[in-house]
Amino acid sequence: MRGRFIAVVGPSGVGKDSVMEGLAAADPSLVLARRVISRPTALGGEDFDGVSERAFRKAEHDGAFILSWHAHGWHYGIPQSVALEVAQGRDVMVNLSRAVLPQAQALFARFCVILLRADRDVLASRLSARNREDAAEIERRLARADFAMPSGMRHQVICNNGPLARTVATIRQHLSQTACTAGQSNQKIKP
Repeated sequence: MRGRFIAVVGPSGVGKDSVMEGLAAADPSLVLARRVISRPTALGGEDFDGVSERAFRKAEHDGAFILSWHAHGWHYGIPQSVALEVAQGRDVMVNLSRAVLPQAQALFARFCVILLRADRDVLASRLSARNREDAAEIERRLARADFAMPSGMRHQVICNNGPLARTVATIRQHLSQTACTAGQSNQKIKP
């Protein structure tokens, strides 16, 4: 049986990377997709492969990515190897942009979306603490925090205001109860 492609989306500062790392620590069989980003690795954040914009565009042109997009001034790519992992029966979790969710859904039969949410003050505090954006950029990111999902996109809403362990446990419970197919229902769960 093919694995599941599990997309994690949410506004900047919601804790996508921390939640994904917590899920992988709790379930070592879960594969975390390593993104390629046209951002210097010295800027920190998630574990990613930093490349120049020129190198990114060449890799994109050469078909190195199964999905790619542009956001916040950077280019992001999901390597083709992710499709192989899923085909081999592994569940792969990906920090994804909502803009490419329809493309991802079309690629994977066992597809689900976890939408992480947090209160505005929590997001502001987390964005400030990571020291990657100036005050103006933080405000721009907060202004986009209540984005709409693509029309008809099924997803699970998880609130990530509290302790990471609680959020991880809530998502693990959800994932154990769903096959993650395009027909899953939208639900809101507060851990």
